[in-house]
Order: sequence, then structure tokens, then C-alpha cells
Amino acid sequence: MNDVLGGLLPLLCFAGLFLLSIIWSAVKIVNEWERGVVLRLGRLVGARGPGLFLIIPIVDKMTKVDLRVITLDIPSQEAITKDNVTVKVNAVAYFRVVDPCDAIVQIEDYRRATWQIAQTSLRSVLGQVELDELLTHREKINEQLAQIIDEQTEPWGVKVSIVEVKDVELPDTMKRAMARQAEAERERRAKIIHARGEFQASEQLAQAARIIGQEPATIQLRYLQTLTEIAVEKNSTIVFPIPIEFFKAFELMLSPRQGESSE
Repeated sequence: MNDVLGGLLPLLCFAGLFLLSIIWSAVKIVNEWERGVVLRLGRLVGARGPGLFLIIPIVDKMTKVDLRVITLDIPSQEAITKDNVTVKVNAVAYFRVVDPCDAIVQIEDYRRATWQIAQTSLRSVLGQVELDELLTHREKINEQLAQIIDEQTEPWGVKVSIVEVKDVELPDTMKRAMARQAEAERERRAKIIHARGEFQASEQLAQAARIIGQEPATIQLRYLQTLTEIAVEKNSTIVFPIPIEFFKAFELMLSPRQGESSE
């Protein structure tokens, strides 16, 4: 009897371990940010989780899908813009799985597929815009990229929320040309500002000349003010010009005497 029990004991231990492994394989735990897509004999059952649930061992197969936002780096893509300028642009995309069943059934590898779609869409959009638009209206291009990629990944249960163009690498010749253009633009603005100042100054001088022409006494006041400003410098020799009005005063004084002498 003991020999029989001794022979059955290893079999019982093996059966117990096999039963425990079957039970353990039937118990599945899925995190809060995950879902378990269950296939039963190749047919889709649905998404399970989060938490603890059971599946049928051997019959069911479960695949975990992460529902968190995934950051996807799009490497530098060389493209030719609409105005025939060769640029290298890299970007970053943010997407998440909204339908885990479609992400498993409709596409083999949704991450790699989204990565490939993002690269081709980036080159396509860059070929439709000019360089100035790429540099100044980057937000518009980001929205256009996000819309194009999201439309193509929607059947896979993937939602693309944000696409951002990070760096735009220009050829050295284009950098030098843009630097010359910026310098010429600054010089143009400086000349316009200087011309406006000269024009405003000439208007003020013309207005002052009209006022002086209407009031002759103002020129004498300006003359005395100028002498006061010159007198501050003590190391200067000042020659006072005689105003023509002084000679007119002498003429008025001498004209009655000339009349008396003639009589």
C-alpha cells in the first residue's frame, strides 16, 4: 500500500501543480490605464478591465493595450517646400488609443503604423507650404498635420491630439540670404524713420518762419536769445552784427535836419 502511495505521490504533485498553473493562467490583472483585449478561439470577445477578471485557459488569449497618451518622436524629414527650398524638419506627435479592440484587430502594430503615417504626412504638408509660411505660421501647419494624421489613424482606434513641429533646419546659403534680407529690411526702416523726422522738422521750421514773417519783433528776440547762448562760452570772441533797423533809425533822425538845411 505504501509502495502504491509512494508511486502516486509524484503524479498527484504534478497534477496539483498543473491545476495551479491552469488557475493562475485564468486569472488576469489589468491596470487602470490598460485594457485587456480577449480573443476566444480567434474570435474577438471584447475588452476587459481594469482590475481582476478570469479567462478560459488555452481557449482565450489576452493582449494588453495601453490607453495613456504616447509621445512619438518624428525624426528629421528632408523635404522641398512649395518655393523650392530644401529643409529638414523634425516633429513630435501625441496620441492615445481610444478603442483597444480596433487597435488590436484592425492593425498589426498601431505604434509603428502611426509613426510611418506621421513621417509621410509631414513630408506631404511641407511640400504644400512656402518657407515663410513654415517659419511664421507654424501653428496652422501643426493643426493641419494633426488633422491629416488623425483621419488616417481613426479606423485603428487611435486618436492623434497634438502634432508640433520642433526644429526647422535650413541650408547655409538660405541662412545667409535671410540674414542679408533682414539687414536690408532694418536699413529700410531706419531710412523711413529718418525721413519722417526730417519731414516733421521741416514742417516745424516752415511754421516758425511764417510766424516770424508775421511778427518782425520775434527775429529780434531770437537774436538776443542767440547772443545769450553764445555768452556762456567765455573763451570765444563774439562779433556783433549791427541790425539794419539801427540805420533806419538814424535815417529818420537825419531826415528832418536835411529838410531844414534845404530851406
